[in-house]
Amino acid sequence: MNPSTTTYISLGSNLGDRLHLLQDGIFQINSRVGKVTKTSHVYETPAWGFDGDPFYNACICVETQLSPPELLEELLQIEVLLGRERKLISGYASRTLDLDILYYDKEILKTEHLEIPHPNLSKRRFVLRPLADIAPQFYHPIANKDTRNLLQECKDKSEIVRTPHKLYINRTQLFSQLHFISIEGNIGAGKTTLATKIGEDYNAKLVLERFADNAFLPKFYEDPARFAFPLEMSFLADRYQQFMDDTSQYDLFKNFMVSDYDIHKSLIFAKVTLQEEEFNLYRKLFHMMYKEVQRPRMFVYLYQNTERLIQNIKKRGRSYEQHIEGAYLEKINHGYFDYIKSFPEQNNLIIDISELDFVKNKEDYEHILYKIQQFAVQLSV
Repeated sequence: MNPSTTTYISLGSNLGDRLHLLQDGIFQINSRVGKVTKTSHVYETPAWGFDGDPFYNACICVETQLSPPELLEELLQIEVLLGRERKLISGYASRTLDLDILYYDKEILKTEHLEIPHPNLSKRRFVLRPLADIAPQFYHPIANKDTRNLLQECKDKSEIVRTPHKLYINRTQLFSQLHFISIEGNIGAGKTTLATKIGEDYNAKLVLERFADNAFLPKFYEDPARFAFPLEMSFLADRYQQFMDDTSQYDLFKNFMVSDYDIHKSLIFAKVTLQEEEFNLYRKLFHMMYKEVQRPRMFVYLYQNTERLIQNIKKRGRSYEQHIEGAYLEKINHGYFDYIKSFPEQNNLIIDISELDFVKNKEDYEHILYKIQQFAVQLSV
């Protein structure tokens, strides 16, 4: 096995979702190139050498076992993977993602396809400024000056603005800064399964709803009119006690919390099952009890169409659920959408999984994680 070499790479984007492209680029590098050890701040700069939209720029430090040609090839593939199209015309152009090797340890290399250190490094303030965040004292092996001196002497006077955004080394670190993610969905949508998978894969404290022990649930499905109110009241009390116990303190050995329910689901189901007078009383008690509970940083709603929900319910085989009607599931779906609309200030993410099977299909699971990742990046301020 080859020893690891420290390399510095610059990232730039001025097309599409610039911030997420930088972040996804880092995740791809961490997966395919080597361990990312440092990330700079994100800077916004004008297009350099051509007319175009402003860029987001950053630099990272990577420990890699790839040779310089292998490293270059991987970076080019990552650019293509994230949507870059290289045009035949010469000169600079807008791009989804631009990855450049700045240094490969102290190596000096010049071939037809690759030159290290990067020949324009000392001329570009948008490279030197983020590089100074992570390697202020790294010496250019030809100029024999460190990054701070190169930045001071740089003749490029383009405006460069540090943004409030933060980049993360890997997905676990990104999810951890959310502290608390709530996975919600209709009956049979797969919220518990997804929350469990995320908890296992990213070392999160798992908060699962303890619904199976509720003695009123089978009775409710047999006689909704009679048992709706005692069912919802028992859920109200049980969820409050569990939620306070599980979320009042973090597990020091876990990165964040992920739950398969949100406390406000109590209102959503109660509005569907209770009479108006009962619901008004229930809502008053709910707001008194849940006034100061911790809210999730991200609320993820898994949408599945009614046909798929019924299939899933039948497949998991809980006897008391087998007679749930499609009309009831439709009402629950509408209740969730009404709730989401009524809290626009909450970080709500809706993912349609009607055509996905994230249990059997790894790509479908990755698709859901990618959606959560993309949304999480926007919250990383």
